[in-house]
Order: sequence, then structure tokens, then C-alpha cells
Amino acid sequence: MSGKYAFTKSLKEVRFLFCQTSEQSAPVRSFLARAYPTMKKNNPYTPILMREAAGTVPKVYARYEFGTEKSTSLDGLTDKQIEDTVTGLVKDSA
Repeated sequence: MSGKYAFTKSLKEVRFLFCQTSEQSAPVRSFLARAYPTMKKNNPYTPILMREAAGTVPKVYARYEFGTEKSTSLDGLTDKQIEDTVTGLVKDSA
């Protein structure tokens, strides 16, 4: 799993938005509880932000050099699908 979370050098920030109590955000919370330590260990200088707000639809943002940003909805995805989505974003160089 550690190879999946080796971020591209152009990645400047990863930001997760989700609800702290809703059922639709449960897979995102589960994913972060499992994967955050590995992501942070492999990328100690890249900010990984978690923003919780009531009623928020789960989403992930990746900010790259020169202000380029990509976002993807995580609504309705399983833990494995979230992992694949995040892996694609952190390896992409925009």
C-alpha cells in the first residue's frame, strides 16, 4: 500500500471534505482512519487536510503547482473505490 500513496512532486495539498456524522461519508471516514498514517508517513511535507462540516457531500481536492486543482466526488463510493480515486489524484500531475 505504501507505493500507492507516494505523491507526485507537483502535488502541493490534498483536501478531504466530508460530514462527521452522515452515513454517506462513513466510507471516507473509514478510508482516512486506515490510510492517513501511511499517506503522512510517505509524504511528511505535503499537507493532507480533513474538513468536516455537517451535511457536506464527500469530496477530495488535489492542488498542484501553479494553482491547478482537481476535485472528485466520493459520494456513494466504497472504501476500495475511494482508495483508487485518491491514488489516481495524488499520482496525476495535473
